[in-house]
Amino acid sequence: MSLANSFDFDLNGLIDMHIHTGPDVRPRLLDDIEAVRAAKEAGMHGLLIKSHVTLTADRAFIAEKTVGGIHVFGGLALNKYIGGFNPDSVEIALKMGAKVIWMPTLSALNELKQSGETGGLTIFDENGKLRSEVIDIIDLIHHFDAILSTGHLSADESVALVKMALKRGLRKIVVSHPESPITRMPVDTQAEILRKGIYFERCYVNTTSAMNYAVTIQEIAAMIRKIGVTSTLLTTDFGLASLPPPVKGMQEYLARLTAEGFSRNEIGCMACDNPSYLLDI
Repeated sequence: MSLANSFDFDLNGLIDMHIHTGPDVRPRLLDDIEAVRAAKEAGMHGLLIKSHVTLTADRAFIAEKTVGGIHVFGGLALNKYIGGFNPDSVEIALKMGAKVIWMPTLSALNELKQSGETGGLTIFDENGKLRSEVIDIIDLIHHFDAILSTGHLSADESVALVKMALKRGLRKIVVSHPESPITRMPVDTQAEILRKGIYFERCYVNTTSAMNYAVTIQEIAAMIRKIGVTSTLLTTDFGLASLPPPVKGMQEYLARLTAEGFSRNEIGCMACDNPSYLLDI
């Protein structure tokens, strides 16, 4: 089904916890204000803005204050541009209101290896154990009652991170787009690590040409059915200039999942109740 098709899905009260906006080093369709204004006009309850290169909590604050009537959040991705696994950067971000701390994305060893590049960041030290800085970061996230996201780590790294986070008391953990070709985590592995407080983020972008149609909507639906509605987040990961606006992407995503048999209550759980718990709204 093409993104050019029109879908009229009511987004009233729903939340998209993963969009990209400008300014950015990559071409983005909308800036912060434009994206937030469009979401408010669609009746959405909230947005979370992500950047691979900079903090977005401060930008989210300004966008929310400028537009009004909608919750807007940001976070920090632990890429090389901010010092990687830097507890000081994380603490400042959390004090600035960051709701999510993502493990490395563009700088992740896992991602760079797949593109044939060298270097990259991994959560493991030379002995195969979690780096002490990563544990410090987990503790900071716990202290601020924020969200830990696995970013673009490998499946093995994500499993180790989730286990340590649970051990350290976290109950707001997001496994980032496990259906993505970059971070692919087998559904059986997802089921094995499923615990209260762990959420699996299903990003609509992975069904589009931007990701070479890495997964079908039917495959996403099957994963949700196996892992459970109560542990699923529905997000778009939209923002590329080559794609429609995030609001349009979310409308299509939810309409297509409805066509796969999900009820409005189930959609509400995955796109409202679960994000609301994680974001404390």
